[in-house]
Parts: sequence; structure tokens; C-alpha cells
Amino acid sequence: MAIATNPYEVYKRQGVMTAGPVELVVMLYDGCLKHLKAARSAVLEKDCERANAALLKAQDIVAELASSLDCRFKISRQLMQIYDYVSRRLREANATKETGVIDEVMGLMGELRESWASIKGACLVAYMQEE
Repeated sequence: MAIATNPYEVYKRQGVMTAGPVELVVMLYDGCLKHLKAARSAVLEKDCERANAALLKAQDIVAELASSLDCRFKISRQLMQIYDYVSRRLREANATKETGVIDEVMGLMGELRESWASIKGACLVAYMQEE
């Protein structure tokens, strides 16, 4: 495994290694949204190869989010249904290259990201009150 020598890559890797569970989930959503934005841009530019690559990366992230769920909890089962739907829509977006489908998924993932970011903020406040 190669060691990152780019200072930005080192900083980014350190951020992931020291992040808490909720922070990691927010990072996954951020990555998904980044790839969806790139896919949308590629579709508009008629660059099917780049759109495909970005949509596949977004699908991988959704699969990672789904695999991290603990389905003993009702909220996890509900999130799994959302992730299943998002995965289907991403496959459809990749097949049709329709920006409307990408926009829909960006909206859903953006809302979920904001919810997780709020949880992260609440955890931080609770932690600071403990000290």
C-alpha cells in the first residue's frame, strides 16, 4: 500500500482515521453528493463515461451506508428501504442519463446528510456539556 505524500491526502486520511461514527456517516454522504454533482455535470456535458464512473462511486457509497446499518432498530430498517430506493434510482440514472433522477437522489441524500449533521452537532453539544 502506497503512503500518501500529498499534504492534502495526508490531512484527509488523518481526518477519516480520527473521525467518530457519526462524522464518518456525514463524510460518506458528502462523498456521495460530490459524486452525484459530478455525474450531473457529466450528463449535461454528454460525457457518458465520466457520468457512469461518478454514478458507480455514488452507488458504492450508498451500499457502504446500507451495509453499516444495524437492522435490529426500526430506524435502520427504514433507512435500508431508502437506500434500496436510492440504489434503484441510481441504476436508472446510469441507464438513462437523466438529470432529473440524479436531482431527486441528490435531494434525498442531501436531506439525510443534514439530519446526520444535526445528530453530529447534538452529540458535540452533549459532549461539551459533560466536561
